[in-house]
Amino acid sequence: MSLLERLNTDIKQAMKDKDKEKLSVLRMVKSSIQNESIKHGRDLSEEEELTVLSRELKQRKDSLQEFDKAGREDLVHKLQGEIAIVEHYMPEQLSEDELSAIVQQTIADVNATSKADMGKVMGALMPKVKGKADGSLVNKLVQQHLS
Repeated sequence: MSLLERLNTDIKQAMKDKDKEKLSVLRMVKSSIQNESIKHGRDLSEEEELTVLSRELKQRKDSLQEFDKAGREDLVHKLQGEIAIVEHYMPEQLSEDELSAIVQQTIADVNATSKADMGKVMGALMPKVKGKADGSLVNKLVQQHLS
């Protein structure tokens, strides 16, 4: 079942359950995927759907940090709920140890020796962990292993 089909099924269920928060989030995610599909002029691949989903999750996490800094607990609580809903559709995240092993392997594969090779490493690494790890964590680990 594709992500869009899962979203449609879950939207119907949220309507039946009268779960307004979940319904709202699912509609926003579905809308983002459909807008991206229209932009490309075709149906999206699973990887492209995952990219859109990752972008939605990142936007919410960034907003969460900003609201937390501003002391807006009402909005923080709302966003935490939205993040939990979106994360339900993401693939299982890699642990830091698993990610570290992939980073070390990629560094060896591209023969990187210094921070100057960071772009080369990130370019080879990101497709491997797309949707399975936070980009900022990947960046931090690559910097640690290259220094």
